Amino acid sequence: MTPAELSRTVLSTVRRAVAAGELGVEVPERVVVQRPPRPGCGDYATNVALQLAGAAGRPPRQVAEILSRRLSAEPGIALVEIAGPGFLNITLDARAYADVVRQVRAQGPEYGTGDGLAGEAGSVAAEDGAVRAQAVAEAVNRLLRAAGAAPGAAEERVTAAEPQDDPSARLGPDAARWSLLRPPAEDPPRTDGTFLAQRESNPLFRIRYAHARTRALLRNAHDLGVEIESTVDDPYHHPAETELLGLIADFPRVVETAARRRAPDRLARHLERLADAFLRFHDECPALPKGDEKPSAVHAARIRLADATGIVLANGLHLLGISAPDRV
Repeated sequence: MTPAELSRTVLSTVRRAVAAGELGVEVPERVVVQRPPRPGCGDYATNVALQLAGAAGRPPRQVAEILSRRLSAEPGIALVEIAGPGFLNITLDARAYADVVRQVRAQGPEYGTGDGLAGEAGSVAAEDGAVRAQAVAEAVNRLLRAAGAAPGAAEERVTAAEPQDDPSARLGPDAARWSLLRPPAEDPPRTDGTFLAQRESNPLFRIRYAHARTRALLRNAHDLGVEIESTVDDPYHHPAETELLGLIADFPRVVETAARRRAPDRLARHLERLADAFLRFHDECPALPKGDEKPSAVHAARIRLADATGIVLANGLHLLGISAPDRV
């Protein structure tokens, strides 16, 4: 279950509560669900109860209790808890996580694309000679297409804090593009040699290394005879697995938000978080059998999760105009 699917589920829950006379409100067009700011607060959180409370003439917590009872019965949802004045913290069940992995692997390069901006025509442009603004404009246009916007006349111009010179000759095209896109447009870019360093302090290296490790795991799994494909639901329970899965599931929403805000830096930061989560998963959840250990369903499930991670990392880098090599 992706955040977009969960958002539709929450919205449907509100609609049914209104139809049943439990809430006297106008059903909103959209409901926002987001990853919670800290662990232990479920997989996703929404403040829809606080948004509806005023119109409903009820305390937010009462609205949350009505929605919580209905949401808890929805397929794919394991637990709904009420936090603070009325936030709903939602935990997905294992089947919902398995569905995310299957969806990513089935869609491949198309995962992350959507129709959130369908019906809108949008393109952006940059002033001639503006190196960074041009890189931002190219990335934004790719994001707009990925979010469903149709190409249109470039009536909108993007601006960005420009570097003193074009860093491409010094850094190469990929590192230069990352250095220009990673900071928010209003912040000055760093165009020194940091992004050439093959070490953990370089976020682009971490992302590309994480992607390369996912490809290496697939190759090694094949050599070790791990049966990757399975019809059995994947047993994802370890915190490192669920954190990684949440970020994978959130990828389509991040792409759409980055397109709406004309902010490719949002996608860049998400890829950093995804790479870091994968590297934790890689260390804490062995995906390959060791020594005389026989391949198991757990190994196969983790290889599938690694594969899905690699697909998302590559898709995100390509939206930024950056290559995703299988080996680094």
